[in-house]
Amino acid sequence: MSLYAIGDLHFSTAVNKPMDVFGDNWDNHQEKIINNWKEVISDEDTVLVLGDTSWAINMDEAKEDLDIINNLPGKKIFIKGNHDYWWSSLNKLKKAYEEISFLQNTYYKYENIGICGSRGWLCPNEVKFDEDDEKIYKREQLRLKMSLDAAKKDGCEEFIVITHYPPTNDKLQPSGFTEIYEEYNVKKVIYGHLHGREFFDMGLKGERNGVDYILASSDYINFKPIKIIE
Repeated sequence: MSLYAIGDLHFSTAVNKPMDVFGDNWDNHQEKIINNWKEVISDEDTVLVLGDTSWAINMDEAKEDLDIINNLPGKKIFIKGNHDYWWSSLNKLKKAYEEISFLQNTYYKYENIGICGSRGWLCPNEVKFDEDDEKIYKREQLRLKMSLDAAKKDGCEEFIVITHYPPTNDKLQPSGFTEIYEEYNVKKVIYGHLHGREFFDMGLKGERNGVDYILASSDYINFKPIKIIE
């Protein structure tokens, strides 16, 4: 039994939303992901799905994409991405897909590890960060703390955070999110969102202040889930 991660599936079975604007490697990306998933994931494994799962704008459109993912091997844990417009109330999601865990102010207990997280948001930067961004930025930090506190209260001894957005700005400067990770002694932070070779360096990777940061957007990891824990 192992823990894997992959973000930004961008499935679009019911909508026409090609991703090749980010490069030729996105051609037939849905088939690549499905085939690679079946190759590496067993029914005993758990997969962290890091947001931007489907281009659908409602649950009716998303059903085909979610059904495909639901039927792939392994237990799935979802976090919301900025393009997951289909993501409705937790009750509706749980009712429709009882075997998928949807993290929203909640956590998932994996052995003695708390899988926590929130969507995240843009971090303060010199290009685009207005008052509305500031409100969402602070709200996502509160949601992250709610998730971590719930896992801590339940006796989790370690924490892994999944989030959609990178944990810093493009200059890799500390943020409110990185401060929370360090405060709670989070072991690993896995995120996506960044597409295209020219943007991969804008994501914090490797160890910083005791936290291991892992970029797992699908094109960065060649559309194949990566192993996080053996």
